[in-house]
Amino acid sequence: MRSGFEENWRRRFIERGSRFDDDAAIAGWTDAGLAARMRNFQRTWRGDAPGALWVDAGCGAGSYTRHLAAAGLRVIGLDYSLPSVQKARERSAREIVWAVSDVRRLPLRPGSADGVMCFGVLQALDEPEAAIAELMATVRPGGQVWIDALNAVCLPTLARGALARLKGRQLALRYHRAAHLAELMRRHGAVDVRIRRVPILPPALARLQPLVESRACRGLLNALGPLGSPFAHAVLISARRTGAPAQS
Repeated sequence: MRSGFEENWRRRFIERGSRFDDDAAIAGWTDAGLAARMRNFQRTWRGDAPGALWVDAGCGAGSYTRHLAAAGLRVIGLDYSLPSVQKARERSAREIVWAVSDVRRLPLRPGSADGVMCFGVLQALDEPEAAIAELMATVRPGGQVWIDALNAVCLPTLARGALARLKGRQLALRYHRAAHLAELMRRHGAVDVRIRRVPILPPALARLQPLVESRACRGLLNALGPLGSPFAHAVLISARRTGAPAQS
């Protein structure tokens, strides 16, 4: 049974899927924010064998789903918002399979997928472990698992959290520490866990986004490791399910 927090966000995503037509608005991002996230994933992801089966859990309007399909993969897009899934299907290739599903109860046999991704979902859940456990269980040994999350120790987030506590309120979304998510993934069979910190500037500073996405800035941010976390709006974590050697 969903909590009030989770049910509120489920209703919001259903409403957004009904009301909006563009991918970013359906997902709850700005156009610039979604574009920055897409670029970061495209720079990082190294693909998979042609015809591999991938699942996009929490697909929204299908931005990432279509990217996976364009890379030659068989793809299933899943989301708990029926209006979003319907719009995703209307604007996508017929070969993509779509379904309505909760990330914690995926309609696939354990170990049946070569890869899963879950972006823009954890912030709308009370806790991440059940979703991570389901994602890890869905991939075969050696399969890839990719998740993203809003960074709990980003400086603006820390400031908003402190202000909210002073007012006796909670933040509207859930934020996570990368190290905690990585540990949960390992607990459920992950190896070769890699954390990448993703800087995304607020709309007022969007013109400076190319600077923070430059190779030099990205290299410095990730070289700093945890020390770079205060400057990253989000984190992107990849892993493989145990049963295959780690990749170099």
